[in-house]
Amino acid sequence: MALPINLSSQGSSAVKTVVIDPGHGGRDSGAVGRRAKEKDIALAISLKLGEYIREHIPDVEVIFTRETDVFVPLHERAQIANDNKADLFISIHCNSAANNAAIGTETFVMGLHRSQANLEVARRENKSILYEEDYLETYDGFDPHSPEANIIFSFYQNTYLEQSLQMASLVQEQFRERARRIDRGVKQAGFLVLYQIAMPGVLVEAGFLSNAREEQYLMSETGQAHIASAIFRAFRDYREAQNAYLLAGETYRYTNNNRQHYHADDEKPKPTEAAAAPGASDNQSQTAASIQNGTRINFRVQFMSTSRKADNNAPAFQGLVNVSHYFHEGMYKYTVGNVSSLEEASKIQKEMQEAGFHDAFVVAFIDDERISPSEAIRLLNKPSRD
Repeated sequence: MALPINLSSQGSSAVKTVVIDPGHGGRDSGAVGRRAKEKDIALAISLKLGEYIREHIPDVEVIFTRETDVFVPLHERAQIANDNKADLFISIHCNSAANNAAIGTETFVMGLHRSQANLEVARRENKSILYEEDYLETYDGFDPHSPEANIIFSFYQNTYLEQSLQMASLVQEQFRERARRIDRGVKQAGFLVLYQIAMPGVLVEAGFLSNAREEQYLMSETGQAHIASAIFRAFRDYREAQNAYLLAGETYRYTNNNRQHYHADDEKPKPTEAAAAPGASDNQSQTAASIQNGTRINFRVQFMSTSRKADNNAPAFQGLVNVSHYFHEGMYKYTVGNVSSLEEASKIQKEMQEAGFHDAFVVAFIDDERISPSEAIRLLNKPSRD
């Protein structure tokens, strides 16, 4: 079965840099089948994916976390993406299960472990930190499977959940429709490699090495080309969609697991308003001054963003109370709640998700200035001064 590409670049894009992360490597083999090792399959697929992007969308910069059989710590993979200001992070892996009949592809985004199966996949992939020296110090003694981690995981990467879900859905669509793979769906779990990236990101499980038939497929040149081509097509569609949403003045959001566009009617703010609006950048000196003055961190739950200011009577707000908005990175972003702890915010988030806002996530502020998750966690863990 051929998957011809025959695509060309279509002008400038909001997605200018992509980081491709072949899972495991070096002394960390990852999942092991009868003949294949995850680290080798992941690298082969990743290199093909990068080749396709460079050939057919040459204005996108492709960066790899590794291009040979070397071990790269999980936190360094995230650092590579952050340092290069990537617009998308794609981590490629192979799956394994005790049940040798398990087969198919699944794509994960950062979030809560919604099932035991998702938790087990995350546990297996997170074991890579055991190959790192001083990993307890590097990750601040962080246990990704503790109850507290659920809240932090939800807070950390859900900033980019909308885009991550979109990319993940496109990957699975291509696997199902073009590569004819069994679609195990888009899922959420707490992966350390996605934990600290400051951009949308997905972790692709290309198939089960524990399944003899799928292992043979993934070891073949044809299978690797099909998987890489499917991910490439998803990336192409994601990139084009991001441009379309920006040009149309729309925002992409998920509601009740259906893709919807939300249109807002009001005009964009004048430049002076935008300049005065709270921003996303970490101004550490201002943050430090706020803390010294006794200002407390507060948390809100964001459920929607639009490029134009929404009317107060917009259908999306029906049934919600205490809705507020802030202007950030050129977008109006809408929140509910204003509480002092992550635990309280997590409860509100859960209520919003149960109400149909499945992509609702927690954001942190000092006064009316939004701060990054890493800064909020750092300040929460900072010993209080008498």
